[in-house]
Amino acid sequence: MAETSLAGLAFNWGRRARYAARQGSRVAWFAVHGELAQSISRRIVRSARDDSKPDPKQPGGEESGAARRRTISTPDLRRLLSQIAGLFARDLANVEAGHYPMPEGEFGSPRTFLDLSRRFLADVPKVARRRVAGGHQEVYEATREGASGLPRYYRQNFHFQSEGWLSRDSARIYDFQVEVLFKGASAAMRRQGLVHLSQLVRRKDQREIAYADIACGTGGLLAPALAAFPRLRGVGVDLSLPYLEHAREILPQARSRRAGFVNANAESLPFADASLDAVSCVYLFHELPPKIRRVVARELGRVLKPGGRLIFIDSLQRGDLPENDGLLELFPDLFHEPYYRSYLEEDLDALFEAGGLHRAELSAAFLSRIALYTKE
Repeated sequence: MAETSLAGLAFNWGRRARYAARQGSRVAWFAVHGELAQSISRRIVRSARDDSKPDPKQPGGEESGAARRRTISTPDLRRLLSQIAGLFARDLANVEAGHYPMPEGEFGSPRTFLDLSRRFLADVPKVARRRVAGGHQEVYEATREGASGLPRYYRQNFHFQSEGWLSRDSARIYDFQVEVLFKGASAAMRRQGLVHLSQLVRRKDQREIAYADIACGTGGLLAPALAAFPRLRGVGVDLSLPYLEHAREILPQARSRRAGFVNANAESLPFADASLDAVSCVYLFHELPPKIRRVVARELGRVLKPGGRLIFIDSLQRGDLPENDGLLELFPDLFHEPYYRSYLEEDLDALFEAGGLHRAELSAAFLSRIALYTKE
């Protein structure tokens, strides 16, 4: 018995050491890329100032952003790293509780990882030039003809990213960009939603669960869900065909057999009334206009069965974690996020209650809010 206990203790310590080493190196890797990106961006801003003084009123303009940074209090780097450490401790506790397995490296081989690094750094100057010039309508101009039914609010360069949501190149580097923004903590924030799926799986046969990830993008939650629950089937829904194609391509073959992908608008989901046991929605609502949020919230309520659950992951709102409120205020100044400030004040509980959904749980995970809503 003692030997077994010692073996188990050694195993746990070994697993924790591997987790700490992997996450620590991850934070360092993406933090370095963040510093490089800022250095490149500063050079471009200085060059733009030499050519012509930026308009302080221009959305995302450097002068406007700098003025806000001077007056808004934000946590320093040490405090942010402490918050990330708290997130990782929670992540590891979920692994040890059996909610999901030890996280894998989601970017593939070292060669692929280095290629993504190269692509990311090559795109940084383009993003910086758009930020200086307020260039967030390239996608709209490029899709004036033949927009294939894509809504106007969607056809923008969100985050000033190249080609918006509408190219494979954008899809290829998107997750890397997000990890740089969150210093390597984005995947861990998403994984907190798997706890709510795990609770469902413990009560019901995985093979009988009808699950869809709405606005799945490149599969940031769908992919780890299929990895965590090997008999679960899931459908990823997204408005971007290139992002869906990328999500399908990067799934391992064994998991891709359990995945479906549907190109559709969350305003009109391709599911029957009361047909799904679980729906997840990650980082969508802060990028929707207020009127559209209400439409999507009703749709999520419509497709869920009685007793079904919505796993909602998105940005913190003001007051969720007060020490981070300053970061939330600055975010739309640094990135093109036209609907973000209205999101910060949105009464999400009331929004979902209109669709028959009631909040059962809520927690903050670094810069994300993790909520569970259920349908009566």
